[in-house]
Amino acid sequence: MSSLPPSAQRRRRIDGQQNAATILDAAGKVLAVRPDAGLTEVAKAAGVSRQTVYAHFPSREALIDALITQATARVVTALEAAELDHGPADQALVRLLEIGWEALAMDPFLLQMTTPEQTPEQDRERHAPILGHVHAVVERGQREGDIDPELPTSWVLASIFAIGHATGEEVRAGRMTSTAAIDVLRRTIPRLIRPSN
Repeated sequence: MSSLPPSAQRRRRIDGQQNAATILDAAGKVLAVRPDAGLTEVAKAAGVSRQTVYAHFPSREALIDALITQATARVVTALEAAELDHGPADQALVRLLEIGWEALAMDPFLLQMTTPEQTPEQDRERHAPILGHVHAVVERGQREGDIDPELPTSWVLASIFAIGHATGEEVRAGRMTSTAAIDVLRRTIPRLIRPSN
């Protein structure tokens, strides 16, 4: 049990939270420019010691995981405010992907990072906080006729994420701008999932 008075304990917790936030902010900026940067570089950019970084994030992987968790939370908050249950569902899916690209603008390190190969199950787990929103839009679209009801829901979800990843790779490789990527998604998604006439 800590011998510090409650006010000092609160101050220490606040300082710790501020340090963690400063480190995450610095890490996002550093990794956006140098995806292979280590914790020493992050510590220097954050203006803290390596020991302080390790106290909050014991490894580079833990730091990256915290950055992805933070970015995912921002996307989920944006999705909850986007009224995806209104309007044509295929257009709602496009809005959803646009929110993802806006997240990349806020957290550009996501686009620059090369993540290890993942199985489809691992990829679905990573997207789990977002998947529920997408699933609800697809099911609504199939009920209302905006999305082909004969397409398996799982295939629609897998296709949308695959197109999103492929588009991200094109931008990361410099073959497409972010603006062009959003335009491609707006054109591609509805054509892929709308009922045939």
